[in-house]
Amino acid sequence: MATPRLGIIGLGTFGINHLRCFRQLGYTGTAQLVAGCEVNESLLEERQEEFDFAPYTDYAEMLDKEQLDGVTVVTPDHLHHDIVVAAAQAGVNVLCEKPLDVTAKGCVEMIEACQKAGVLLQVDFHKRYDEYHRRMRQKIAAGDLGAIEYGYVHMEDRVEVPRDWFPGWAKSSSPAWFLGIHFYDLARWLLDADGQAVWATGRQDKLAELGIGGWDSISAKVVFDNGTTVAFDTAWILPDGFPAIVNQGIRLVGTEGLLECDSQDRGTMTVCSGDEPANQTHNESFLRVRSDVQGREVWEGYGMTSIEHFVSNVDMLLEGGTLQDLGDYPDGNDGLQATKIATAVHESLETGNVVQI
Repeated sequence: MATPRLGIIGLGTFGINHLRCFRQLGYTGTAQLVAGCEVNESLLEERQEEFDFAPYTDYAEMLDKEQLDGVTVVTPDHLHHDIVVAAAQAGVNVLCEKPLDVTAKGCVEMIEACQKAGVLLQVDFHKRYDEYHRRMRQKIAAGDLGAIEYGYVHMEDRVEVPRDWFPGWAKSSSPAWFLGIHFYDLARWLLDADGQAVWATGRQDKLAELGIGGWDSISAKVVFDNGTTVAFDTAWILPDGFPAIVNQGIRLVGTEGLLECDSQDRGTMTVCSGDEPANQTHNESFLRVRSDVQGREVWEGYGMTSIEHFVSNVDMLLEGGTLQDLGDYPDGNDGLQATKIATAVHESLETGNVVQI
């Protein structure tokens, strides 16, 4: 029985969760963290010292030198395309962070490269792995809500995300790309429908004042091909005093009932200590840490489950399974469809028109 040999490209703010996941899977021999790639050499050194892997600053060199079974791509959005194509050409299975790419054309090229190579292309749409969202999908599929007529989504970050996490990259992204893409996919998955038309508006004030630039907030109304309309409000300018880094929720209304999930106030832990400016809430459903019987750090939550799913898929392939045997997982087409919605949102922002997808 082969143990999947894994690498990670991009070891920053979210890449550390991939490192944590692969390290703890190594505790039980489920996976082996082999290599990591990061262009920031000081960060690479820091991560390598903590997690113990072969360090690289060039992903092409890593793919060439290491015999990897799978790689995860955790870089800025616009860098995903070339890395995924290179991994496919190297015969390596891929988990790509959302969005798959920032153009539909790029998504298609990535899908085709992986299909040609016969490798897995999975997208880390981790909202699908939230147990509350999975229950929502079951109830919708069972017809408990009747026909879904309309819905509402909000996902908002504190201003520290564009200001402190990604000041050089935020203008190249947007609340729609960084946040909305999660819920564009989730709505598609819950409704079993694709986006058909979009109308969007937005503002560019706060980030301009901070010298960062780009969209502060984006409001988009999406019509799906089953007739459902969903309004998506996304922003990353919440004040520093807001108690959580992210505020988020979804509400769907049908002919026979409604469903609501407030992901900020559900599954949270409130903490006030030390020099914190206010009560801080943490989404324990997404990520939570405990110690195992040997005192080792173990991370849990749907943010880990989605990455673990990729590893189990790679393991199944190594055991002789085929891509068709893997069942339901967020694949390249899911990434493509979510990107189509996001690109239509931005086209509508620029033109002021309703955009057909």
